[in-house]
Amino acid sequence: MSDAGTGNGALIYGLDDRPAPPAAALAAVQHILASIVGIVTPTLVIGGVLGLGGEIPYLIAMSLFVSGVATFIQCRRIGPVGSGLLSVQGTSFAFLGPVLAAGFAVKGGGGGPAEMLAMIFGLCLASCLVEIVLSQFIDRLGRIITPTVTGIVITVIGLSLVKVGFTDFAGGANAGESLGAPVNLLMGAIVVAVILVMTFMGSPMLRISAIMIGLVVGLIVAVVMGQVDFSSLGQGPVVALPQPLRYGLDFDIGLFIPVAFVFLVTAIETSGDLTANSVIAGQPVKGTVYLQRIKGGIMADGVNSGLAALFNTFPNTTFSQNNGVIQMTGVASRHVGLYIAGILVVLGFLPVIGQAFLLIPKPVLGGATLVLFGTIAVAGIRILATQEIDRKKVYIMAVSFGLGLGVTLVPEATQNLPDFLRQVVATPITLAGLSAIILSLVIPDTEETATEVETPEVEEGGGAPA
Repeated sequence: MSDAGTGNGALIYGLDDRPAPPAAALAAVQHILASIVGIVTPTLVIGGVLGLGGEIPYLIAMSLFVSGVATFIQCRRIGPVGSGLLSVQGTSFAFLGPVLAAGFAVKGGGGGPAEMLAMIFGLCLASCLVEIVLSQFIDRLGRIITPTVTGIVITVIGLSLVKVGFTDFAGGANAGESLGAPVNLLMGAIVVAVILVMTFMGSPMLRISAIMIGLVVGLIVAVVMGQVDFSSLGQGPVVALPQPLRYGLDFDIGLFIPVAFVFLVTAIETSGDLTANSVIAGQPVKGTVYLQRIKGGIMADGVNSGLAALFNTFPNTTFSQNNGVIQMTGVASRHVGLYIAGILVVLGFLPVIGQAFLLIPKPVLGGATLVLFGTIAVAGIRILATQEIDRKKVYIMAVSFGLGLGVTLVPEATQNLPDFLRQVVATPITLAGLSAIILSLVIPDTEETATEVETPEVEEGGGAPA
């Protein structure tokens, strides 16, 4: 066993230690409790907003299955792929904007669920190559992807998703006249209140599991209020086997660029999360070993997102909230990741889990996603707050936020542009990010410009708040 420091005491098990099976299984369950909501919620949101209906339980099952396989690759390290750290992989919230935009583009052309999913998975499979290639040059991207650019993009990701969360909070896009009904607002408010209570008054484990506890309490309240329909539970198959390319693949270059751009940003996120993981695990954060881990971890993000597209789920990324579990338990052994992977893969064969999540009323889910999306925005603001805001950065942020949020609030502004250009700039994440990059390169440095620091840890690495 190791005595390397975690920052909050000594590690009980270091990176290469092998805990006894009971200890490893207990630590694995704690990681899964902290991450399962983050793994399945993006699929719930995408499925609900795009109207994917009966496909959602299968898609949720595949998100769990792929998260298990991806976690194994990340922890085990296969050749150059993987960080070799105890790092849990899961479905990323960062891709919701461009994925929904692609789905709506296909839906607007008369496509159904299968056609929408074929386009989404085709775009993700092609775009993951961006992250795989960039993983080998991550140490040279500082001139282009600065902390200012990263902070702007992550803030816009969170703010652009708040509408989705708040719509569910009020009852959902299909609520009709019941949108904003007092019972809906009450359920959503209860979930938010429980999350806050768990976060500020609970033990460390309760804080890490606050989102899940909020959903459970909200569901119980909804059942008591007669707002849950159990009729669909148990109607689907008991076991779901992975079917590669079940929906096929499609591609559109205009829809590709926004998805590819997010892969660029998540590469920077993963770098921060793996750096934090290395610190907590008592591993080096400079030198050859560290750089190999970062490059391998980012490559694993790309490879795992490619596997996700092949196995009918959405892009994966490194979850940062699991760093908090390591710090809390003192267990940094990457062998625990193999237990996590095994449990997630088994859960992925059980579509009844997806059916159970579908029982959650929209206002209950909205209460949780409202907090999640808000904390993503705050993570971006925290990155920006590490910078000295000189005149150059003021105008980079002003223009980028103005364009990104402007196209979110007034999407009709792009309707007369050529199709290719409209598909690119209608996505707030891409518009804000490209604006920030171009302005960072074009606007000359002022006398007050300070050297930008290394991008800090991004706490919302695709999942629930840490």
